[in-house]
Amino acid sequence: MNIDLSDEALEYGRTAQAALEAAGGDKLLEDAELEPARRASLVSPVLAELGAWELDPRGSADELEAAAALCRSAGWWAAPYPVAERLCRPADLPVDGQVVVTGTAPAAPLAGLAGPWSAVTLDGRRFRVTPRGPARPPRTSAFVTGLDLTPVDADADGAAERLADVTLGLVLGCWTLLGMLDRAMALTRAHVLERQQFGQPLARFQGVQFQLTDAEVERAGVAELAGYALWSVQARRPEAFDDALALRLGAVEAAETVFRICHQLHGAMGFCDETTLSWVSRYSLPLRRLPLGRAGTEDVLTRRLGRRGLDGLFAGESFE
Repeated sequence: MNIDLSDEALEYGRTAQAALEAAGGDKLLEDAELEPARRASLVSPVLAELGAWELDPRGSADELEAAAALCRSAGWWAAPYPVAERLCRPADLPVDGQVVVTGTAPAAPLAGLAGPWSAVTLDGRRFRVTPRGPARPPRTSAFVTGLDLTPVDADADGAAERLADVTLGLVLGCWTLLGMLDRAMALTRAHVLERQQFGQPLARFQGVQFQLTDAEVERAGVAELAGYALWSVQARRPEAFDDALALRLGAVEAAETVFRICHQLHGAMGFCDETTLSWVSRYSLPLRRLPLGRAGTEDVLTRRLGRRGLDGLFAGESFE
């Protein structure tokens, strides 16, 4: 088992991150918020030049790892475009991408995107999607809008393949969230090194160091879980869906801790649009709340596992 991305995938991720920076970096999100109809034109052509939309994450391990690295780079810039969802598009439907939703009050950050798009529920049911008009501006909705769903699959045939679609969508979405956690930590490290208090940088204070350490442990834990879940998808393990749910639960829990600490160390200015952290934090919310938040994800995972627990590195070991 190897949970590290290949050198080629890492290089692809760095190239994508540099390309997004050259296209505007943080300004991409600001411009998209001002003009939501430009979301696709701001981001999609940049990634198309890198061959992003030609990747087939289901086709080979190399392409799956490249897709994960791309999602992480998109998360770093909080790119205002559903990159993971675009990469998860099903091969047998003429759509631009696929979102994971719940059957009750389905929603996704698709406001301002023409599509067409499809959706898949956690039990593998697929739908064609018609986004409703945005009820709120991007400033408060982060491009999330309600969805009207039209069923695609009339029977249970191919349920295993559709469950694999759900797994892929959850895993790549968490790689995007991981990129946001990377950025939040980088911004906060820079802030506490530059900000002076009582004649010395904030980073010199032991309490600040302890908080940063707690946040970094959470972020690093998500990185390990993300690598393991990606390997599980690569290996086509029967437990891959469980691993994806476990990753999502861990990522959502870690995001709560990381963003709380990063906001605390930035102080009140961390909630102002003058700071990049505010933008990254705000646009991380759809990934943290959809298709399910922390409690909902925990409930689904618990119901699936029952009393058997997760299969992983220590499966079959006794700790009595």
